[in-house]
Amino acid sequence: MGSNTTQKLFTPVNLGALRLGHRVVMAPLTRSRSTLPGNVPNDLMAKYYGQRASNGGLIIGEATNISASSRGWLGAPGLFTDEQVAGWRKVIDVVHAKGGKMVAQLWHTGRSSHIDISGTQPVSASVNPGYWQDPDKLISAPGGWVQPSPHRALALDEIPGIIEDYRRAAQRAKDAGFEGVELHSANGYLIDQFLQDNSNHRTDQYGGSIENRARLLLEIVSALVSVWGDNRVAVRIGPAGKWNDMNDSNPDALFSYVAAQLNRFPLAYLHIVEPRVKGNIVVAEGQGAVASEQFRKIYKGNIVAAGGFEPATAEAIVEAGNADAVAFGRHFISNPDLPLRIRENLPLTPYDRSTFYTFDAKGYIDYASHAEVAV
Repeated sequence: MGSNTTQKLFTPVNLGALRLGHRVVMAPLTRSRSTLPGNVPNDLMAKYYGQRASNGGLIIGEATNISASSRGWLGAPGLFTDEQVAGWRKVIDVVHAKGGKMVAQLWHTGRSSHIDISGTQPVSASVNPGYWQDPDKLISAPGGWVQPSPHRALALDEIPGIIEDYRRAAQRAKDAGFEGVELHSANGYLIDQFLQDNSNHRTDQYGGSIENRARLLLEIVSALVSVWGDNRVAVRIGPAGKWNDMNDSNPDALFSYVAAQLNRFPLAYLHIVEPRVKGNIVVAEGQGAVASEQFRKIYKGNIVAAGGFEPATAEAIVEAGNADAVAFGRHFISNPDLPLRIRENLPLTPYDRSTFYTFDAKGYIDYASHAEVAV
């Protein structure tokens, strides 16, 4: 018997050209399971995503590198080789077989990297030595958990090449069979490093004013739309997010400008990460969905809210009209049939945080569906 507290979540919605049967979205989740050394999606990943696909449901693929030099996390997949495209095609075929849809999240880690992963010195908007000198700043690399390598500022004449890397990755996502792409502009990675003024100290047209700092994001969105056309490109932002040492002197003005400028594009949706989460940890228990509520007044298109949601709070934000869909992360890890469990008010299996970033099947494909538990 379903719960009448989750009625709105299970009504159809169109996120641009993405026609969905329900509003429970799988969030992008780095899981470190691609095959090394080529960062190729594999059969293990196909099973994982297939388990979590649902009829009419949307999966946002895990953060996926646009180039070899954009890498910053061991085992994260890419979209810059033919082999990777073929691997993703196998994943997407399984998702489609269950009636699901999938978009690729395009990712450049910027300064959050190590030379043993990227193969070259990491880059950012500006040089921030405190970032790589922080002993608590650790990333997953071939040698285990290590501090980031010292980074350098991108030269002005290198920026068109970065935009072209995004455009090429968007084309490869189309070749692989994705339904669209999402630009990862949150969590302190390259685009966020250009947006926020604690990391961007440039004095050229990509630094200084809010308009200049948002320029790279908007130029990349334009490139992605040139590949995908209308209503199949999305953007993820993290207003006031602190992950990866991010901070801005006036985040409300910055992200309000970004949201307003994104109204220029026919996006599928704007994906907003609530500031009550930092990485994969809820740091402000009890805080409401303040960012989605704020940007609903500015952004005129569809909003997917993410960050610390439970079934009841997800229903509430959709019912209130402050989001069109809600992305779940941690609960999707341990509940492959999460939409069913929410709809039928079934108990949720707890997740094991220690297996989030390991490299095998444990904590990845061994969570049982409710039907399997019942048997």
